[in-house]
Amino acid sequence: MTLQSRAKDVLLGNWMGSFTIPTKKLYPFQWNWDSGFSSLGVSHFNLEYCMQELNSLFTGQWQNGMLPHIIFHSENEKSYFPNHDFWNSAVNIGAPEYPKTSGITQPPVQGFILEELVSRYPKNEKLIEFAKSIYPKILANHRYFYTYRDPNKEGLTFIYHPWESGRDNSPIWDTSMERIEVDPEQLPKYKRRDTSITDADERPTSFQYDRYVYLLELGKKFKYDEPGIFEKSPFLIQDTLMNSVLIKSNQSLINLSKKFGFDTGEVEEWQQQAIPAFREKLWSEELQTFVSYDLREEKKITHKEIGGTAVLFSDIPTTKQANLINDYLVSLNERGFYTCPSFDVDSPLFDSKRYWRGPIWPQMNWLVYKGLLHHGFLETAQMVKNDLITLVDMHGFHEYFESQKSVAKTLQKGYGGGNFSWTAACVLDMLERGNQ
Repeated sequence: MTLQSRAKDVLLGNWMGSFTIPTKKLYPFQWNWDSGFSSLGVSHFNLEYCMQELNSLFTGQWQNGMLPHIIFHSENEKSYFPNHDFWNSAVNIGAPEYPKTSGITQPPVQGFILEELVSRYPKNEKLIEFAKSIYPKILANHRYFYTYRDPNKEGLTFIYHPWESGRDNSPIWDTSMERIEVDPEQLPKYKRRDTSITDADERPTSFQYDRYVYLLELGKKFKYDEPGIFEKSPFLIQDTLMNSVLIKSNQSLINLSKKFGFDTGEVEEWQQQAIPAFREKLWSEELQTFVSYDLREEKKITHKEIGGTAVLFSDIPTTKQANLINDYLVSLNERGFYTCPSFDVDSPLFDSKRYWRGPIWPQMNWLVYKGLLHHGFLETAQMVKNDLITLVDMHGFHEYFESQKSVAKTLQKGYGGGNFSWTAACVLDMLERGNQ
């Protein structure tokens, strides 16, 4: 069976009738950015499923435009923590009564996903009508970020929970998380489910999870209302990935607006402020990469990591900055690493097995791959693509993978959940599209 056929089987196996779960047991609901990548993969063989996927996701959109990071289409599934009852998003009057959702968001990939679909099927009338109908919902999500997550009006939005970044336990959050003082007696009692399904040494630690729950409780305390959270949260970050994905999706909305005859003024105004602000504030001359910014300590978080590398996917980097990031990726491959490890391999905090502290993540490889093509680094793009396909062919469609080549060769499988949707989707898209 070809890798394409195996990828298709994974996506169909995770199809729940109107949406795709990331993987069974470990993540049994619909996740925000997972769903975006899943729709991209599914579109190669079932465009109807692809449109249903995105429609299902937006049933969870809040009145303020926020697209939550989890949509709980089933209230009976109990294998995941925190479930809908723990989030209790109903404390915010703008949250939908059904489906239940989480109270935080994730990187807004839907804008550039929609442009990818329209570019692929420009003459499919049903898709074009669908794109026009969902465009205002995506625009409302972007407006949410600039209205509620950018109180200083810099053009850069903040996150207040590591889960919003998509890079849950990355070492870039360590300092911010360590300053959170947690009294275990004051936390609600909870029981993790993830470590009973997959290896504990591949997952975030208990120390980190206590702080995740603390920040979740803080969100509930303020009814998920951003002004209160902005004032009181000890964790407040302008994240590279969140902002660069938003900027990329802004550009996609502008491109789609011109195609559909929609007004572009609002989005162009966001871009005119956001791109220069990002270039100036989040570039580290010391590390020669983009870094996130800690609003509480008012300083850059000086670590190399995949969020800074993935900025290539956007129009943010100058030619010089793009060249430096490309050179870094090439050097990693030459040193015996698969391309795009999630954290700095030279740091004492690097861990090639534990979640976002060093492994390879397929959707990040896809973003970097597309970014390299965008900036004209065709050979490096092919290297990133080949590395991911090699890992998946060798170890299956897992959630993430060992980044050290010498170690990977000794393993029988990848890390985290198996039969993972975004892995299948990204591999399928790379194989089907070629160097586009």
